[in-house]
Amino acid sequence: MACPICTKPRNQAYRPFCSKRCADVDLARWLRGDYVISREVEDTDLPDLPDRVD
Repeated sequence: MACPICTKPRNQAYRPFCSKRCADVDLARWLRGDYVISREVEDTDLPDLPDRVD
């Protein structure tokens, strides 16, 4: 299987990536919000929170 970032052969130490650099590139993409699973938010997705009392 190839590295999903650069397509070089993967390295077991950094699986599924080939190097720490590619693993860091992937992490940066997650942190920037580049990877998104989009669908509509439903009421069941939101937790039931108690009413706020001031």
